[in-house]
Amino acid sequence: MDMTLFFRPPAGEYSIRTLEKTQELGYKTIFWSFAYQDWLTDAQPGKQTAYNNIINYSHNGCIMLLHAVSKSNTEALDSAIKELKAEGYRFESLENLPKQEEILSRLKK
Repeated sequence: MDMTLFFRPPAGEYSIRTLEKTQELGYKTIFWSFAYQDWLTDAQPGKQTAYNNIINYSHNGCIMLLHAVSKSNTEALDSAIKELKAEGYRFESLENLPKQEEILSRLKK
């Protein structure tokens, strides 16, 4: 099974050239719909703030950018996932996202 290669532009910054080059290299560029300043290891917002951010900004199709260095995210994530599942959300890998064509055809209906 071939694994899809994804590219997340650092800080969300990109140019047409970088998008074209990553596509040439076989990557799919992916962006996020939610992120907050969680990467500063000496200025973590705390477990409750992280939990509230995750819960309050979740929506159908949401792609969350949570940095692995965040202690607050680590502490809040288990509870947040359980809460979101209880609300009916599912968690999918990026490979299971609808293709652009599928989204556009749904919008035209």
